[in-house]
Amino acid sequence: MAQRRYRVAIIGCGRMGQQYAEAYQAYPDTEIVALAEYNPERRRIVGERFGVRALYPDAAALLRDVVPDIAAIVTPAKYTKEAVIACAEAGVKGVSADKPLAAVLADADEMVEACAARNIVFSGGNLQRAMHEVQEAAARLHAGEYGPLRGACVHRYGLEISGGGCQHISILRLFTGAEVAQVMAWGGPPEALDAETDEGLAIHGHFRMTSGLECLVFGVPTPHRGVDVWTDQALVRWDWAPPEVYLGVDAQGCRRRLEVSYQPYAWSEFSYLTGSIRSLLAAVETGLQPWISGHDLRQALEVAIAARLSARQGSVPVSLPLADRSLSLYPAPYRWLGGDDTGCPQSLDEAAGRVVRP
Repeated sequence: MAQRRYRVAIIGCGRMGQQYAEAYQAYPDTEIVALAEYNPERRRIVGERFGVRALYPDAAALLRDVVPDIAAIVTPAKYTKEAVIACAEAGVKGVSADKPLAAVLADADEMVEACAARNIVFSGGNLQRAMHEVQEAAARLHAGEYGPLRGACVHRYGLEISGGGCQHISILRLFTGAEVAQVMAWGGPPEALDAETDEGLAIHGHFRMTSGLECLVFGVPTPHRGVDVWTDQALVRWDWAPPEVYLGVDAQGCRRRLEVSYQPYAWSEFSYLTGSIRSLLAAVETGLQPWISGHDLRQALEVAIAARLSARQGSVPVSLPLADRSLSLYPAPYRWLGGDDTGCPQSLDEAAGRVVRP
């Protein structure tokens, strides 16, 4: 990557926004030039913490004065669309948004299309798809190192399928190199299935991928929590950590776990946030795709909406892409409105970096 300094704005300076600020402040080729935060006390304190003087209440006010190279949008989901569209219209080169991208599918479409129409890199945020080890495992799968894929399954697709479930769907699509083409699902409990949000909803079912691969989906707890894919000889397992690889069997007929040596990477102290940010910067520089994109977040939302729709209609098969883009699935209130409005406000000492949240 060319040695230049990317000018960065952080839009939304809550707990997650502060983690982005810590990372962008640490990288030698980025500088934070502006912050936007609606809470005036937190805005002031976070500005002091990171040495930023250009402070604004929202994205619109910031963009009237500053057009950064990169905008990290880390607002509650209710406000993401407005900020993404404003950044796209202002000509920001690279925009990242966190999960979930939206509640209404059409809103996700609008964000993706607004950035694509202006040739703006639209990146996803702090998702494990951007973990270096996940990307390395996916590259080995796609290179055929373990043979052709035969099947896949998703563990614990439940409780927050539009929020935390973004992780599962994004990695499933990455490992298989395919989109979800059809969903058939069962869901419960009944009160969660009938609700407007995804809180407490567990989805069980079957995904058919565009490659023809079949994927089983388990909503209830299993011994694992993530995504498995397998070939005739190998099993690759992502379980909220660097993927495990099993190849062949031992003398007892059990799968034999390989000791996989993943490549070390710089700034690993920020975990998969580093992969998300560094691949965004690389995409701005080279035109390549970031490791997690706004499109990936939209696809995860669409799968979640389709799964609930199938379950509500008696487990009928639902084909993707969905024709009705007005369909929606709202995330849990803390994801939609943020901690300040849902009983989990951040203390000013924590915002100042003087205490670590347990």
